[in-house]
Amino acid sequence: MFKMHQAGEADAEAVASLFEELIGEIIERAGGTTAAAFELGESAKLCGRLLASGSYRVWLAVAEEGGEPAGFLSVHDSASLYAGGAFGIIQELYVRPAYRSHGLGRQLIEVAAAYAAAVGWKRLEVCTPPLPAFDRSLEFYKREGFEVTGGRKMKRMIQHQDL
Repeated sequence: MFKMHQAGEADAEAVASLFEELIGEIIERAGGTTAAAFELGESAKLCGRLLASGSYRVWLAVAEEGGEPAGFLSVHDSASLYAGGAFGIIQELYVRPAYRSHGLGRQLIEVAAAYAAAVGWKRLEVCTPPLPAFDRSLEFYKREGFEVTGGRKMKRMIQHQDL
């Protein structure tokens, strides 16, 4: 039903389009209050640069019938003492509404888990917004073997200065 492959720079526009749909859905579910820290029109260029970096990996699922991109999952490598060494962070996971409840999300998680095992990562981590609107996402990840570990995701924006 789906063809899945590791995305390359040539797939940047397809991945960015799915990403923009994901962000739109998050903003809508969060009541339109989520402020984006990026320009959506620049997503494809940024995606291409990230894919070229080698540390940002994306698996793209395409519907066999019609060839439409159906979903994607991105992971980035990280390392820490608390995780016992190298691990991966699922940065984005999105399945278009028409393709949900067909096992595609599970397939994307399994591809990422197989990759993690192959490169020796100790674990995969993922974050979901701590809002009731994302309870289904939380339950999905629990069904796929993820455990709630506590804490909240936080960020601090960095201002770049010309040197």
